[in-house]
Amino acid sequence: MLESAISAMTEQLACLGNPSSLHSHGRATRKALEDARESLAKEVGCLPSEVIFTASGTEANNIALKGLFWAGRNSGKNIVVISSIEHRAILDPAHWLSTHEGAEVIQIPVNFDGVIDLGFLKDLIASRGDQISVISVMHANNETGVIQPIAEVVAIAGDIPVHTDAVQSFKKTPLSFSLLGVTAMSLSAHKIGGPLGVGALILKRTVEIPSLLHGGGQEREIRSGTLNTPGIVAFTTAATSAHFNAAEVTTLRDRFISAIQKLVPNATVNGLSSARLPGIVNVTFLGTQSDTLLLLMDGQQISCSTGSACSAGVHEASHVLLAMGHNDETAQSSLRFSFGASSTASDCDFVASVLPGVIARARAAHLT
Repeated sequence: MLESAISAMTEQLACLGNPSSLHSHGRATRKALEDARESLAKEVGCLPSEVIFTASGTEANNIALKGLFWAGRNSGKNIVVISSIEHRAILDPAHWLSTHEGAEVIQIPVNFDGVIDLGFLKDLIASRGDQISVISVMHANNETGVIQPIAEVVAIAGDIPVHTDAVQSFKKTPLSFSLLGVTAMSLSAHKIGGPLGVGALILKRTVEIPSLLHGGGQEREIRSGTLNTPGIVAFTTAATSAHFNAAEVTTLRDRFISAIQKLVPNATVNGLSSARLPGIVNVTFLGTQSDTLLLLMDGQQISCSTGSACSAGVHEASHVLLAMGHNDETAQSSLRFSFGASSTASDCDFVASVLPGVIARARAAHLT
């Protein structure tokens, strides 16, 4: 979390007043909230009235996907279209809509580089477009960093509402709600140096959707509940900070990739041929288990991710890598490394220096 965001949050925590109250303390808090809304709107290229604050990116995804589906179903549209590489915050709501609301969920496949098949989407819309209530494709994948052609999706979709989960992209790569032309976009504070537990849904002001939460009617009556003003102020403070230098982080990323290719020649960098975010590198190390790799790296005080889910203690292969054409073995031999604004060349070199030993130990453990 950025120091500036911590300071802004700490200062706002000391302020009395519910932003929905009419007394002077409430009005003062409301002003801080609305100033934050205007700041975030400028950063993301939308109108202030299109910003709906939430408690997370997951909540924003749920509100968008379910709300747009319900709105479309009123017109007889029962199909939800998502990509096969979505975050669980989209996959699981889509599954819920299928199980509990009778939605037909169709997934757009991706190629080996992790980019969605626009031809598949064109054919689907040509044949069943009048039945589709919502299309949701993430702006950039959280495991591989691969950026998706959202503007093209919008062009193909025509009048069909398009939502994009831009949690991973915001402040890491150029992002404009108005230029993309999407109907809805999800953001999260902690991905940009803000606090945990704060997010936003950007929703076109002309679009009305049913709410998930009912109560006081806050946030266009779409997301009721007392707003977390300190968290929101900290979120927008982080959003307006120029702390992330994409060019510098890209240089670090490429330095790391070059080191891996030299030190571990049979390693495969996933999505290498696609446009990607600056700070994510997903690598497959054949003959290893990713959970073993993670623990060995953790022993070196290096935090990385398997990009996979553990359910009831059972290790599962990444659905993202499987969708890209990996098999169970290679998908479970992969790690995700992330670089951010505070990462340095020495950090990068240290990780690279311990990798050969870690890989050797992991392969030995895998053979036994």
